[in-house]
Amino acid sequence: MPRIKTVLLLQDLLLGGTQRHALELAKRLNPERFDAQIWTLMGGDDFLPTARDYGLNVRQLATGTGVGPAGLWGLWRALGQTRPDALLALTVVPNIWGRVLSRLARIPAIIANCRGGDDLHRQHEAVLKNLAHHHICNARALKNSLMERYGLPEVRIDVIPTGVDTAHFTPRPELREEDPVILCLARLAAIKDHETLIRAFELAHAVHPRARLRLVGDGELRDALSRRMADSPARERMELLPGTGNPAGEFARASIAVLSSANEGMPNVFLEAMAMGLPCVGTAVGGVPEVIRHGRTGFVVPSKRPDALADALVHLLENPELRQRFGEEGRRIAVEEHSLESVAARHARIIEDVVRARG
Repeated sequence: MPRIKTVLLLQDLLLGGTQRHALELAKRLNPERFDAQIWTLMGGDDFLPTARDYGLNVRQLATGTGVGPAGLWGLWRALGQTRPDALLALTVVPNIWGRVLSRLARIPAIIANCRGGDDLHRQHEAVLKNLAHHHICNARALKNSLMERYGLPEVRIDVIPTGVDTAHFTPRPELREEDPVILCLARLAAIKDHETLIRAFELAHAVHPRARLRLVGDGELRDALSRRMADSPARERMELLPGTGNPAGEFARASIAVLSSANEGMPNVFLEAMAMGLPCVGTAVGGVPEVIRHGRTGFVVPSKRPDALADALVHLLENPELRQRFGEEGRRIAVEEHSLESVAARHARIIEDVVRARG
């Protein structure tokens, strides 16, 4: 079989879990079987140095800070010039326009991805689901929604959990800060519900004044969150830092990883934290209960409940032995169930199967 010309279509190469996932996947697709390329619809090149280090073929279809006519025209031209055998659409906008234009260009195999808790609605699955020949989800909860809410047949959906580079994300206890750090590494967006986390930390801080809350990320709510933290009675123990393309250092310095999201797919941040040997606390949304084993690697609490989140954080702050036990179990699960090699192999098999089925 000749090499399968495969395009991974992204909106951009800005900092983000899906962007990192795409790079790691493209890096591990066997070059004897796949001619893998990454295309982006707009500017944003935080991960471009990493892509170059990996030796990946990256094609920026347009520049600028948003997806517009130039990016869509660039995609249409590239589809006609390159004629890929398979297109994997990643992130919301590529899942919309990648499907529409690939169908018009008669691309043989179109594979949609659902990775975030609100992706199904935002990428118009009700209208576009049948423009993809196959769907890949990173959580069972998303697969169930595609079947139950949108009527997609189970045979056209696969669940592949998010992978993590367990050689890069490895425990570094010697770097952990003396005062326990509660780390939230997430986009500064409404769906991440940082307000619930800040309120929970205020409650936990009253019991454990030495604890610190560290928010790391970029997004439209930076100014609002900065003002909210400045007005907090716990403001001296909270900090807001820019996003980073290599978060291993942040995990190494932390004691607990947390997300207070209102919606999620399967968060990369928890897998990376588990690989680094950290206990995790998350809300019971999307695929979070699939990645955090409640009572084994951390705690899952109801969303929008700062009191419940605070109780979980306090319990971990009071029990360093429990933090260590949860961290060790999380590391074991990350290594055994979420290796990047197994994730890439499963993607490769699906791409080959869909291309073969489509002739």
